[in-house]
Amino acid sequence: MKYEIIGETVPAVEVTLNKGEAMYTQRGGMAWQTDGIRMNTNAKGGVMKSLGRMFAGESIFMSTYTAEKDESKIAFATTVPGAILPINLSEKPQGFIIQKGAFLAAEPNVELSIRLTKRFSAGLFGGEGFILQQATGNGMLFLEVDGDAIVRDLQPGEVLKVDTGNVVGFEPSVSYEIETVKGLGNIFLGGEGLFLTRLVGPGRVIIQSQNFGDFAGRILGMMPNRK
Repeated sequence: MKYEIIGETVPAVEVTLNKGEAMYTQRGGMAWQTDGIRMNTNAKGGVMKSLGRMFAGESIFMSTYTAEKDESKIAFATTVPGAILPINLSEKPQGFIIQKGAFLAAEPNVELSIRLTKRFSAGLFGGEGFILQQATGNGMLFLEVDGDAIVRDLQPGEVLKVDTGNVVGFEPSVSYEIETVKGLGNIFLGGEGLFLTRLVGPGRVIIQSQNFGDFAGRILGMMPNRK
């Protein structure tokens, strides 16, 4: 399998497959393909895992695209302006934890499973759900990032506080908690919300410079009400 990330504003990853090789994505995630690719849509991993994906913000059904001849091409595009981040899970034996909406596509031997945060309050109040996904396996994983991707390698005990919704993913060695913004004035006047995500090293963290859900909410809030 070979891949190339094409475009800048709303990029796509174009994957070249030989016969028998495959990729899977959420239903509707394919942008274009050449002849010689077979599509199969099902509840990948069984009903329980599929339901877990639903709670994590992903679709229940996944579509797998298998090449029936060499040099077949298929592309998966981002849904908003941003970036695509490739992760080789063969280099991460413990896997990688991702937030909802970050998954774009992967090879079939990459498995997505549900992972709960250690503290229920992290998801109950954090705005992004207490159900995360952990990707494990030996293949390529492609993540969708709103805006630009920023990578930080945290040292042991190093703390990074991130606005809710800007976390893309992190290594399992990183602890993940939610903390309350201090000071009533900051809470009501700061415009940053009530909670921040607290990430503590060691390990790699990926954050995104934009949270499209928050951006869309602000645009809608600026629109005049129509009666």
